[in-house]
Amino acid sequence: MSNQDKGTAVVTGASSGIGAIYADRLAGQGYDLVLVARRADRLEELAERLRFAYGIKVSVIGADLSDDGDLRRVEQAISTDDSVTLLVNNAGLGGAQVVATAEADVAERMIKVNVVALTRLTRAVLPGLLSRNRGAIVNIASVLAFDTSFGGIYSGTKAYVVNFTEALQREVAGTKVAVQVVLPGATRTEFWEVAGSDIANVPQEIVMTADDLVDAALVGLAKGEAFTAPALADVAGVDAFLGVRQGFFGSLLAGKPAARYTA
Repeated sequence: MSNQDKGTAVVTGASSGIGAIYADRLAGQGYDLVLVARRADRLEELAERLRFAYGIKVSVIGADLSDDGDLRRVEQAISTDDSVTLLVNNAGLGGAQVVATAEADVAERMIKVNVVALTRLTRAVLPGLLSRNRGAIVNIASVLAFDTSFGGIYSGTKAYVVNFTEALQREVAGTKVAVQVVLPGATRTEFWEVAGSDIANVPQEIVMTADDLVDAALVGLAKGEAFTAPALADVAGVDAFLGVRQGFFGSLLAGKPAARYTA
């Protein structure tokens, strides 16, 4: 399959870790690439390697997605590129900050990257994908979307990614545009160091390599999975969870308060 058939994949947070591996794997599949990250020097090194290895086109956008001007610049570039067929919203900031002691600017930056940038970049490419009736959006969330013990700010941003992506899946139903949310667990990348944590403190039997994570996520995308949790042994667990959640939602609806709230 030619590069023209595959189109262009946009990968954010592509300078290292999960994003860099996505870039390599997608280049190997024949996609041209637009790579986005703060560290433009690393992006250029990666781009040169991928061009040489796979003979593809690679564009680089050095941008801090927590900066409004940089984010708008990336939006403009990808929204006007008709070759874009895939967006991987991988860029993210982590940390175990709790609300009472978190620096407000640090918390805001995390929300801007994990929530605002992901939303705006999705909005930038979605109309084009729908008009061409092809392509996919991949949003990298976290298993911590379902656990708040790591810190409510990070967990909250990833819960947004899950809910946002699920709603987006409903929105594109009936089209040939796919939307996938990926739920990494503990993954061996620079993310931990940047977040001020040490992955050595995590039980090593639950730590996955970034290569394994991305390879599993791409298999899930090829299979048409809406939710891909690479560590989940039985995919029926996803349907079971969603079913229980939907039942709980139904129990929240009534015309009068529950009896325990009446005098």
